Amino acid sequence: MPENLTFGNSMNMLLVLLNVFLNPEQSLQGLINKATVLGWVIIKAIILFIVGRFLILQINRLVRRFLDRRAIDPSVKTFTRSLVNVILTVMLIISIADVLGIQTASFAALIASAGVTIGVALSGNLSNFAGGIIILLFRPFRVGNYIAAQSFEGTVKEIQIFHTIITTPDNRIIYVPNGSLSSGVVTNYNVTSTRRVEWIFGVEYGTDYETVKAALLELVKEEPRILPEPGPSVALKKLDASSVNIRLRAWVKNADYTSVEVDMNRKVYEAFNKLNINFPFPQLTIHQG
Repeated sequence: MPENLTFGNSMNMLLVLLNVFLNPEQSLQGLINKATVLGWVIIKAIILFIVGRFLILQINRLVRRFLDRRAIDPSVKTFTRSLVNVILTVMLIISIADVLGIQTASFAALIASAGVTIGVALSGNLSNFAGGIIILLFRPFRVGNYIAAQSFEGTVKEIQIFHTIITTPDNRIIYVPNGSLSSGVVTNYNVTSTRRVEWIFGVEYGTDYETVKAALLELVKEEPRILPEPGPSVALKKLDASSVNIRLRAWVKNADYTSVEVDMNRKVYEAFNKLNINFPFPQLTIHQG
């Protein structure tokens, strides 16, 4: 049987080649017709792609304008725009596949038969999508909040369908998966209106503690951005190896946190120099036996 099958295939091949040799014009015309049909299909697919992308851009603009005119949370706006864009893009891909003659029904059957493999491959994106829904429902943070998560800190710029975009203080753009944000630890610095600032100042051994305390409280009193309530506190935190560490705590508004922290360092340095309060540095004493 295998020999007969091979012989039959060879005969069919010879007949095809003989037909091309005897009727070259008809064969060439057939190739031209098929190429023409294929060319028109490709042209239609390209036109559909261009028109589809144009329509998607227009629809996205309409959705953006519609959401901007409504009193909707910015987080919901960015997530909705991202979701609409993904849905429209998938619809365009399916339409182009249909124009090219690709049977979408067979794709569906193939996806169904390979469901386990595809599910594993898409598990990360599915968890990120679910994480985005959780973020919108429970709102641990919103667009515009300053957060710390996944070893990054920055301001939330957008909450998209799969990722949250964070702008760091040095203007880096970080894309953090929503799945890790919804299940991990997130510090939101904008939930409350005030924050406590803490400074640790080291002074030399032998320095009078009460003099240091009075100087720090006087600087706090002169700083208008430090809130009177809750009041500031000064304490001797630790007797370190080469310094006496004094801790200062004060409360400020969220917007003033960084500026007050930096400015107080400068003011304390200048005040301690005027009062001859010395800052220690590591020293090594060698004794000769």
